[in-house]
Amino acid sequence: MNLKGRNFITLKDYSAEEISYLLDLSAELKEKKKQGITGNSLKGKNIALIFEKPSTRTRCSFVVAAVDEGAHPEYLGKDDIQLGHKESVEDTAKVLGRIFDGIEFRGFQHKTVEDLAKYAGVPVWNGLTDDDHPTQILADLLTMKEHFGYLKGLNFVYAGDGRNNMANSLMIGMSKMGVNFTILAPESLWPDKELVKLCKEYAKESKSTIKITEDIDLAKDADVIYTDVWCSMGEEEKAAERISLLKPFQVNEGLMNKTGKDTTIFMHCLPAVKGNEVTEEVFDSSASVVFDEAENRMHTIKAVMVATLGE
Repeated sequence: MNLKGRNFITLKDYSAEEISYLLDLSAELKEKKKQGITGNSLKGKNIALIFEKPSTRTRCSFVVAAVDEGAHPEYLGKDDIQLGHKESVEDTAKVLGRIFDGIEFRGFQHKTVEDLAKYAGVPVWNGLTDDDHPTQILADLLTMKEHFGYLKGLNFVYAGDGRNNMANSLMIGMSKMGVNFTILAPESLWPDKELVKLCKEYAKESKSTIKITEDIDLAKDADVIYTDVWCSMGEEEKAAERISLLKPFQVNEGLMNKTGKDTTIFMHCLPAVKGNEVTEEVFDSSASVVFDEAENRMHTIKAVMVATLGE
């Protein structure tokens, strides 16, 4: 499958077959890495890593993935370039596109990554925006596939803030891949109706379901229970309000037991605030695969860069 020159902004732009291809490539690159084999698919390439928001997993994953495949990554923090301040996003994109072979962006407005992609003339990859986090979803899908051996027909439950970038991205990815998707959240934190409508179309095509509910009993039969922080970056002043609103949706032993399965896994994109969205007991339990997910960020990001930019 040829994805050369493609941007990776949202999984809305990728078919189920293309996502499967990226997952297979990730698994292959992961296996090679375990054997001590790295590649030179990106030899001679220079990659710009733009970070408006700090990061552990995204930054480390892009750096290691790039170096493993022979590329030079250049970190550009918010104080290193004039993105959108002294220089427009359009002009910055045109400059960086002349100098670099690929650009990663992690920041606030989704429009910024879209504009970079529009004007750079080289592949642009979304390392997270306020709307979408597609590289995380690839890592989550790879982790689920490794654990269960398949994706189609799995039951996935997301508990917590149902309108943040993780809930949005998971709904897109799971509905595309035929995973039954449920959001457990207070109604005031349900996702955008237009996005739900779009994802229901994906679900219809993949023969899966989407449910959005306040009823935590709908965790029954879940193969995966997933959560994220209750306050996203930049929302810290809403912490107290969110804690009281979301306390009933905490992932604890009680919620894990509601699945009625002893094979259910717990997932989280990290970093976690233990005691808020998840108890320490669940986070550190044998059901937790959070560090497999964290590692898989690197292998899936590597696959995205190799597929869209590699030789």
